[in-house]
Amino acid sequence: MSTPFAVTDTNFQELVLNSDVPVITDFWAVWCGPCKMIAPLLEEIAVELDGQMKVAKLDVDHNPSTAMAYGVMSIPTLIIFKNGEPVERIVGFMPKPRLLSKITPHLEPAAAVA
Repeated sequence: MSTPFAVTDTNFQELVLNSDVPVITDFWAVWCGPCKMIAPLLEEIAVELDGQMKVAKLDVDHNPSTAMAYGVMSIPTLIIFKNGEPVERIVGFMPKPRLLSKITPHLEPAAAVA
């Protein structure tokens, strides 16, 4: 079972950009109300999309370099990275069905069950 994992300025390249599956990265902060609202949805999505997508969380207060490099101006900002490139940007809270509608076009096909 997959869960969201923390990334930092130091390991972002390794864990997000070099990932073999798409990674939705949540740029967030402890003090952010909408970030707290979207966090449980991302936990559910991490479990539901295990194997097709990973969910990373980057605290912008402790990792400003990566947030600045990707032009994150407000949080929560979710950026989907595929093959090391940003392919979708989602800013602000949205309900899970709308969030999934933005995510699903970027998913890896589910592995065939033998």
